[in-house]
Amino acid sequence: MPIYKSICPYDCPTTCGLLVESDGTRITKVKGDPDDPICSGLICRKMQRYEKSIHSTDRILTPLKRTGQKGEGKFEPISWDEAVETITGKWKQSLDEYGPDSILPFYYSGVMSLIQRNCGDALFNKMGSCQLIKTLCSSAKGAGYQSVLGGTGGLDPRELVDSDMYIVWGSNMKATRLQSMPDLLKGRKQGKRVVLIESFAGEMAQYADQVVLVKPGTDGALALGMMHVLVKEGLEDSEFLQNEAIGYAEFKDTLDEYSPEWAESVCGVSAQLIVELAREYAAAKAPAIILGSGNSRYGNGGMTVRLITILSTFSGAWQHPGGGLCGCNPGMRECIDSTRITRPDLRERVGRKVNINQLAMALKGEEGQIPIRCLHIYGSNPVGSVSNQLGIEQGLADPDLFTVVHERFMTDTARYADIILPATFSVEQSDCYSAYGYCSFGAAYKIIPAAGECKSNWDIFCLLAKGMGYTDSHFQRSEDDLVAELLDNPMAGLQDITSKQREILKTGGMISLPYADHTSWKTPSGKIEIINNTLKDPVPHYQECHGGPYPLRLIAVPSSETLNSVFLEREELVQSRGAMFLEIHPDDAEARSIADGDSIVAYNDLGEVAFTARVTPLIAKGAVAAAGIFMRRQSGNGNLVNTLHHERLSDMGEATTLNDNTVEVRI
Repeated sequence: MPIYKSICPYDCPTTCGLLVESDGTRITKVKGDPDDPICSGLICRKMQRYEKSIHSTDRILTPLKRTGQKGEGKFEPISWDEAVETITGKWKQSLDEYGPDSILPFYYSGVMSLIQRNCGDALFNKMGSCQLIKTLCSSAKGAGYQSVLGGTGGLDPRELVDSDMYIVWGSNMKATRLQSMPDLLKGRKQGKRVVLIESFAGEMAQYADQVVLVKPGTDGALALGMMHVLVKEGLEDSEFLQNEAIGYAEFKDTLDEYSPEWAESVCGVSAQLIVELAREYAAAKAPAIILGSGNSRYGNGGMTVRLITILSTFSGAWQHPGGGLCGCNPGMRECIDSTRITRPDLRERVGRKVNINQLAMALKGEEGQIPIRCLHIYGSNPVGSVSNQLGIEQGLADPDLFTVVHERFMTDTARYADIILPATFSVEQSDCYSAYGYCSFGAAYKIIPAAGECKSNWDIFCLLAKGMGYTDSHFQRSEDDLVAELLDNPMAGLQDITSKQREILKTGGMISLPYADHTSWKTPSGKIEIINNTLKDPVPHYQECHGGPYPLRLIAVPSSETLNSVFLEREELVQSRGAMFLEIHPDDAEARSIADGDSIVAYNDLGEVAFTARVTPLIAKGAVAAAGIFMRRQSGNGNLVNTLHHERLSDMGEATTLNDNTVEVRI
C-alpha cells in the first residue's frame, strides 16, 4: 500500500515527521518517519494510532445547526449554503448594528500548521473585527528570555548530546519533549547528572538523579539563591560576564540579600541543597537548563524566566557546545512570509484588542464597551482550556451571542455553538510547518479526500469571504496555491537551503536548518542584558506571584496520554490516563483527613471541582496538581480544573497565570 510523508499538526515543540499508509481514501497506518531530522521515527503514543481519530464514527461530517438550548448539544444537519448564509447574515447584521468590534475571532493551538492555523486573520482583518491577543501558553516565558537575550538562539534540543549536566526545570519532557528523552537517558547512563526542579515531579522523577521540589511560583527565589552562592564562593565566570554582559556588577551587588537561607524561606528548598546545587552547576563545563513553560504561568512568570535565563549565563556555559538554556527561542531565522497568510494590509482600522486569557471578561462586557455579538472559534476548545470555565460558559449561553465553531468532534465548546462547521484533519489538507522548539521546517500535502462534507479552515474562510462579498484574489485560490507561493518566496531561513532540501519541501517532508550561534547576542546592545533599562524593573529582583487567600497552591500539569483536549475522542488514551486526579502531599492530605483514592472537592472563589485524591510525596508541600485536560462528562460535578483559574495576566507578555491560583480541598 502506498506510503506518504506527512507532519504532526499538534501543539508540540517537535513537529514530527510521519509516514502515512493509505489506499487513497482511508488512512490505514501511521508511524514516525525515520528520515525525519528531529524525531528519527520516534513519535508519541497519541499519534501512533492517528487513523483512529481520522476515521472515528463520532466525527462531525456535516454542518450543524443548534436545535436545543445552548450547551445542551442538540443539533441538526444543514447544507453548506445555509451555514454560510446564516453566518455571513449574522456578521453583516452585527456590523451594521454594533460595528466590527462586536465580532471576535478566537483560535489557538488546535492546529499548529502555518496556513490552517492563521488563515482566518485575513478575513477578520478585511472585516476590521476585534484582534485576539494570543498569549495562552508561554508568552511570559518568551518575554522573560527576550529581556535578557533578545533574539539570541538557545539550544536546539539536538545539541543536548554535548551537555555534561542537565537541570530539567519545570518540564515534563515525557509529555512535551519526548524526542529529547533518549539523549537524556543516554547521558545519564554516561554519568551525566540529571536534576529535576519541579513543583510536581510526577512522570519525570524516575528519570532524574535528584528531585528538587519547589513551592509553586517561587522558582525565581531558587535561581537567586543559587546565584548568591556562585558569587559568594567565586564560582561564577566573572570574566565572561564582565566581557559579555551589561549590568553584571550592579546586579551582583544586589545578590547579598538573596542568601540560601532567604531562598529556603521562600521556595521551600533547604539552604544546604541550594548551596550543593549551585556548586554542582558551577563545576560542570557545559550544563544545560531545559526550561519548561509551567513556571512562567504566574503573575511573576516573566521575571522568573528572566532570573533563570541570567543564571544560565553565570557559569559561562553558553561558550561551550551543549551549554546554556534549552526550551526558549532556538534562533531559527524566519522561513516564510507569514503576512502572505494573515494579510495585515487588508485591515483598514485598528480593532479592539481582546486577550485570549480573558474570554469570559470579554463576553460579559464592561460598561460603555461594545458587546461581543459574534464569536468565531476554530482550533480551540476554550471551555476546557481557558481560565474561568464557568464565566466562559455563562458568556457562551447568552442568547444574544452568535457562536460558530469549526470542529471534528462534539467538544464542550462546540455544544454551545449556534453553527458547527465540520473541520478536516491534517492528512485532508495541505500546509507548511515550522517547529517552535527546533531549527526545522516542513511541508505536507493532502493525502486523502476530506471525510463527508468536512472542509479545511482555509476553504471555510474562503467560502465565508465570498459570502461577505469580498472579492480580493487572496480568497479565490487553493491552499496548495498558497503553499507554493510561500515556498517560492522564501525568507532568510530558507534562502540558503540545498536543492535536495527544496525538493523535500516541494514533495513533502521536514528539513533541518542550521543551529544558532549561541554567543552571537541578538540584543539591542549586542550583549547579555542582565540590566535592561527598557523594562519597568531594569534590575532583576525577586517578585511575588499573585497567590490568593486559600492555603494550597494549585498547578495544572501536562499528561503524556492526553496533552490537550485534541485527543479526548480516543477512548484508549482517556482510559490509560485515568480519572481526574488531584495530587496532594501526604502531610497536606493527613491534615484534611484525606486518603488516597478519596472523592474530594477543590474550591476557591470561582467555583468547585470534583477530583479523586492521589496522595504522593512527589509534590511540594502546600501544593496540589491537576494533570491533563478532561471533558465535562468526565468530571464528578461537570466542572474542570480551569474553573479554578482566574483571568489575571502575567507581569510580562500578557500571558496566562493558570498556575497562580490557590484553593482549599475537602472530602
